[in-house]
Amino acid sequence: MIERRTVFKAALAAGAALVAAACSSTNDGTALPTGAAGADGGGAQPVAKITAEPAVNAKDASVLTPVTVKVADGKLTECKVTADGGKAVKGDTAPDGLTWTSSEPLGYGKTYTYAAKATGSDGKPVELTGTFTTINPAKQVRATLNPADNQQVGVAMPISVKFASPVKDRKAVEKALSVKTDKEIEGAWGWLSDSQVDYRPKEYWPQNITVSVEAKLYGVELGGGAYGKADVTTKFKIGRNQVVKVNTPDHQMHVYRGGSQVKSYPCANGLDAEVDRNTPNGTYIIMSKEPTAVFDNARYGYTNVNKKWACRFSNHGEYIHENQDNAANIGKNNNSHGCVNLLEADAKDYFDSALVGDPVEITGSQLGAPMASDVKDWNYSWSAWKSLGAK
Repeated sequence: MIERRTVFKAALAAGAALVAAACSSTNDGTALPTGAAGADGGGAQPVAKITAEPAVNAKDASVLTPVTVKVADGKLTECKVTADGGKAVKGDTAPDGLTWTSSEPLGYGKTYTYAAKATGSDGKPVELTGTFTTINPAKQVRATLNPADNQQVGVAMPISVKFASPVKDRKAVEKALSVKTDKEIEGAWGWLSDSQVDYRPKEYWPQNITVSVEAKLYGVELGGGAYGKADVTTKFKIGRNQVVKVNTPDHQMHVYRGGSQVKSYPCANGLDAEVDRNTPNGTYIIMSKEPTAVFDNARYGYTNVNKKWACRFSNHGEYIHENQDNAANIGKNNNSHGCVNLLEADAKDYFDSALVGDPVEITGSQLGAPMASDVKDWNYSWSAWKSLGAK
């Protein structure tokens, strides 16, 4: 009887060892055998092997690379990947039962836990458990995208991505950006500063098309330990083709629709005799529309001057606006401080027709385009614009 009891205790100890092995994995994410003996009491090892990517114990894993769990010589019977707090990561097992793949991005600076089971071709079970951690950025940088969703804009409207902090890896950013349109066009991204990249077509956008933009910046390394905080997208429409043309010596503002002149308004432009007061040459866009605007310029001695139907077309300070007080010069003399002055009725008529993003083309001036503005996309030649892309 003593000998029989000794054998029984040894069998219990061996069973405990089998249970412990079933919950273990190697450092490379490969499941260890479920047991040292087969169902028939022999010493055969289970044939199935489970592997995972990222591997068990991996550090600083990408948040964008899908998690994959694979089994060889068997089929997955259960697979779960959970984040801190127990929330399961979304994913699916392939129909053949050989692979489980996550279907959502991972979070920054989180620990994830594997719990996978499989049955081998020999009918024996194996398991994979363990954890890995994701990259924890030194800084997460937010980006904004303009135009916003569902806007209708003019044919010269650039797409602008602005970052809350300077970007070091411009190539990585451009790889994350995409522009899709109803019609095939030629366009390019250009960096106007370390924190702003714009997209413009070679020529004005075709009218009445839809533009979709994706900036898939989450998980993208921007350089210097910074990563994109979130993806941003937009979908907007290009409106009718309307272009304003002003040749400053002519004292006329012409409006073209689809290439044909539809309106002409007498105007007064920047004072010819003083270059700093000229309306500068260049191609601009309508940046904003303000039913009333307040103008201040201490250098020239005026403050709190209220004008109606103001359409801003430059960050240098130029507007198209009503100036009924200057009616005696409108259509005859250039005497403004750089703005295009219209009679009140004409200013209202133009204001009602304008879209943000409409081009404004100024010629005939002695003053060149102010390149300090952050809306200067069309004042670059096409070859110069392309040179502003990531090197």
